[in-house]
Amino acid sequence: MDVKRKLEILADAAKYDASCASSGTEKRDSRDGKGIGSTDAGMGICHSYAPDGRCISLLKILLTNACNYDCLYCVNRASSNVTRARFTVDEVVQLTLDFYRRNYIEGLFLSSGIIRSADYTMEQVVAVARKLREEHHFRGYIHLKTIPEADDALITEAGKYADRLSINIEVPEEDSLAKLAPEKDVRAIRRTMGRLRLKLDEAREGRKPTPRGKVGPRFAPAGQSTQMIVGADSANDSTIIRTSANLYGSYNLKRVYYSAFSPIPDASRALPLRAPPLIREHRLYQADWLMRFYGFDADEIVDDNDGMLSLDMDPKLAWALRHRDRFPLDVNRASREDLLRVPGFGAKAVQRIIETRRISSIRVGDLARLHIPRNKALPFIVLPDHRPTVNLLDSARLVERFKPKATQLGFGF
Repeated sequence: MDVKRKLEILADAAKYDASCASSGTEKRDSRDGKGIGSTDAGMGICHSYAPDGRCISLLKILLTNACNYDCLYCVNRASSNVTRARFTVDEVVQLTLDFYRRNYIEGLFLSSGIIRSADYTMEQVVAVARKLREEHHFRGYIHLKTIPEADDALITEAGKYADRLSINIEVPEEDSLAKLAPEKDVRAIRRTMGRLRLKLDEAREGRKPTPRGKVGPRFAPAGQSTQMIVGADSANDSTIIRTSANLYGSYNLKRVYYSAFSPIPDASRALPLRAPPLIREHRLYQADWLMRFYGFDADEIVDDNDGMLSLDMDPKLAWALRHRDRFPLDVNRASREDLLRVPGFGAKAVQRIIETRRISSIRVGDLARLHIPRNKALPFIVLPDHRPTVNLLDSARLVERFKPKATQLGFGF
């Protein structure tokens, strides 16, 4: 099988892994004439985004889609009837360098099915990164998937070469993982996450300059991340968000990614027949953002009645409508923490509000300049020239105001 055909198979097999990001690492480049590639800003290419909004392209592939495990939700499971392929270490290295030289990519995202053993698979994945770094002096971004059962020395070596390491938690509940992926052990996954956190903490402390200017060894400067499949089991949004909050708190993860379950050929009867609506995945990302950047606790984001996020409106707006007693809020006097809870107020907008109100009072006409959507924010705020009526804030019509308008369905042909 030629490399092009392998690339078609193994790039397609990697598309189900959502945890492909390239933000947060250290800055490196080759402008000094040494090495190749940088972390500054087609087939097998995925697009992720840096914190400043730049789009970054990565070569996203599996080393192989052969696997010893028979996870029911995975298209590459051992019992799946799919075409199998496997790259050699040298093939992945050469593809990465060739794609970079053609300006197609700025880094590599490499995962793999489990073949022979966890240690053998991890050795192959690490060998790719080692060869890129040491033999070709590649300075671009590298994200490696970590095999939980692999030897600790291999994981340590992976962190030496990779910018980010990730381990998929797979599903939010331990019972579901035992049912859908019996070969995987959630305790082993969490143990490895814990070891990674300790290594990251040690590296962070060791990288602080000493009086002699020496710093400790490098270890995955962009941290660790994980991914959960949404809709493959019966876990509701409340369970998923609480699991994410626990992962962030326990392992200091950079990101938890949510991947909507996609029905696969010859699927087990234990799996749902249909995929969840993609908007559910989107709402979970919004809820995740509220926990990470807006000061929300996991327990307050989801309505306790059914444990599910609203599909009709974003979770912050839904929270505000459930807590109307907290509003209206005086924009010119409220604290940062309270402003972050106003629908339509983003984190950057809140910072602009705080900076602006030190100089002058904010009025309705200033909202557009501050990039705040008026229709969404006005029912919840007080300004010198605006105060919402009590009837509006307490009215049932306020919910209807924010629900998406009904659309006429087509016939599908």
